[in-house]
Amino acid sequence: MKGLGKNTVSRHRIDPEAAGQRIDNYLVKILKGVPKSHVYRILRSGEVRVNRGRIGPDYRLQPGDELRLPPVRVAERAPRRAPPADARLEQAILFEDEHLLALNKPSGMAVHGGSGVSFGVIEQLRAQRPQARFLELLAKKRSALITLHAALRAGRVKKYYLALVKGAWRGATQSVRLSLHKYVLASGERRVAVNAAGQEAHTVFRCERAWREFSLLRAELKTGRTHQIRVHLAHLGFPIAGDDKYGDFELNKRLARAGLKRMFLHASGIGFEHPATGSMLTLEAPLPAELQSFLNTLQ
Repeated sequence: MKGLGKNTVSRHRIDPEAAGQRIDNYLVKILKGVPKSHVYRILRSGEVRVNRGRIGPDYRLQPGDELRLPPVRVAERAPRRAPPADARLEQAILFEDEHLLALNKPSGMAVHGGSGVSFGVIEQLRAQRPQARFLELLAKKRSALITLHAALRAGRVKKYYLALVKGAWRGATQSVRLSLHKYVLASGERRVAVNAAGQEAHTVFRCERAWREFSLLRAELKTGRTHQIRVHLAHLGFPIAGDDKYGDFELNKRLARAGLKRMFLHASGIGFEHPATGSMLTLEAPLPAELQSFLNTLQ
């Protein structure tokens, strides 16, 4: 972009990584410091042109589009502090190629900065990979992200979790279909409960190992509702060890003294078609050391 933020007309050619975005979202992103109201004003007035023509705010950019922006004053912003390097991220990478980057996110690390968190996984990875022009969640290219989102919406992504629950699981495999309803407590905290009037939710549970007091379950998400695994298990009478919302609070206190300081729920695997090659890609993440260590105490 030439002259961006100065009192001159600027022109820009849209590259493939920006393709598919709505023009209003794209401008809000690149014109940092410019109020959204002003972005929409220059769109409505026709001052923003694509391929020399007027466009609406819902226009989706195409590769090679010629974008013309009117003079826009961008507020001066203090330089952002670079995220600190975190060796755990490189060690946590499960798969990487030119299209994708998947990692076993370290426990306690936010995905994005915000809400009191200065830097999340995405910000740190971007800082550690300045050559990556686009980096968001699993994708290193916008085209890959769009394909993955479509696969998620169509239910073509398999997601697996490991959960340690209280009690002896009945049978080997159970297919659980219980609708879930979101609600808000008087304190403002959001919760979820089984309710026939809620959204359809489907989880398949399989028992991997069993002890006298606990069972280790493998959960496959067929739908992706908020707190789905936690609420399904709690409703069935098998709360997840360490769950501070839907769990057995007295048991959690005992487990904390025994060394389990967090909820025992781990995203263990994901399977999907590679967005570029179409081949099936299955990624598995080992249990974090603190969870494996607690399992060892159950032997």
